[in-house]
Amino acid sequence: GHVLPAYEQYPDWSKTEVSTGTTLVACEYTDGVVLGADSRTSSGVFVANRVTDKLTPLTKYIYCCRSGSAADTQAIADVVKYQLEFHAIEMGREPTVAEAATVFRNLCYNYRDDLLAGIFVAGWDAENGGQIYSIPLGGMLIKQPAVIGGSGSTYLYGQFDTQFKPGMNKEEAVEFVSTCVGLAINRDGSSGGCIRLGIINSDGV
Repeated sequence: GHVLPAYEQYPDWSKTEVSTGTTLVACEYTDGVVLGADSRTSSGVFVANRVTDKLTPLTKYIYCCRSGSAADTQAIADVVKYQLEFHAIEMGREPTVAEAATVFRNLCYNYRDDLLAGIFVAGWDAENGGQIYSIPLGGMLIKQPAVIGGSGSTYLYGQFDTQFKPGMNKEEAVEFVSTCVGLAINRDGSSGGCIRLGIINSDGV
């Protein structure tokens, strides 16, 4: 039979796994955090869900933003949510953002060979106010004042670096996050749909 040259041997995109090809943006502001994401979940060349909610609640004050394998990130988020509810009962108080991020980090690190998950944990607690923690592929945990992730984030680094400034107010942060997600949606084929925005402060979301 006729063998195609290597550059024409396309993988069969119609059978690839469901992944949240994504744009995620999170940013601290003076009283809390602003989270933003697009709403497209793709399976190869198909859009599996055009109105996904990638901002997943863990507690009243803590959300996570999911990118990578849809199945993996949903499963981890469910486990973390359960553990945090248990933790809240045990401690008799709301979990801190750092505690939520650490539970995530433990799972992502311990199962790093089997998971495809890039997650931000963002929220507000009475101890440290608004915080954002990033847990990339290997299971590292790092606290950042603002962070971008997912496939669409590669288009955003220039915009992100020039426009981000610490200590923004709520309006500035919302503007910053929504502009970032909007720009990535325009450029990234795996990001699209609508822009989901969440604002978390001492009143919750």
